[in-house]
Amino acid sequence: MTTLKKIAAAVCAAACIASVSAAPDDISKLNPYGLVYQGAVKTNTAGEVNIHPVTYSLHGIKIAANVYTPANYDAKQSYPAVVVAHPNGGTKEQVAGLFAQRLAELGYITIAADAAYQGASGGEPRHTDKPQFRTEDIHGMASYLLSYPGVDASRLGALGICGGGNHQHVQHRPCAPHGLYEFRRRHRSGAPQGRL
Repeated sequence: MTTLKKIAAAVCAAACIASVSAAPDDISKLNPYGLVYQGAVKTNTAGEVNIHPVTYSLHGIKIAANVYTPANYDAKQSYPAVVVAHPNGGTKEQVAGLFAQRLAELGYITIAADAAYQGASGGEPRHTDKPQFRTEDIHGMASYLLSYPGVDASRLGALGICGGGNHQHVQHRPCAPHGLYEFRRRHRSGAPQGRL
């Protein structure tokens, strides 16, 4: 099986697992990382998926992100990696974190970050969601992840959820933009929602 097919299969498996893991609203109060989905990492434990809150600078803006490492992570080993872009208006603690965690459970090093101007990331004006910023956010996550110990640069993929899939570029292959096909096709054709 090619690397592209393996990453695509892992993304599909994570999507299936994630789709049945919805959480009640009050779960966010129970998690020190602010994660809002059922089964989220609450503590870093040896032998399990771990979460590593990180920050980095992107064009002078502080970006807040979470890196997820697989169980028994060893920085001297080589791992495939996936950048997970959240939906428009989302944050790293929501569905992007869920997909990132599930992919880490399958052996990937993953990153989910709050887009610039959103969530815990910096930038003014707040709550701005423009395509040119989101594209740079994804490039920034990929650049950060490529410098993370154990990441195999030849096995870097990207997963964009909903609007997050709209802003990926082909150089971050393999790419599995969840929901991208319907969104782009609908806008190209001018069809109302639900009519493809």
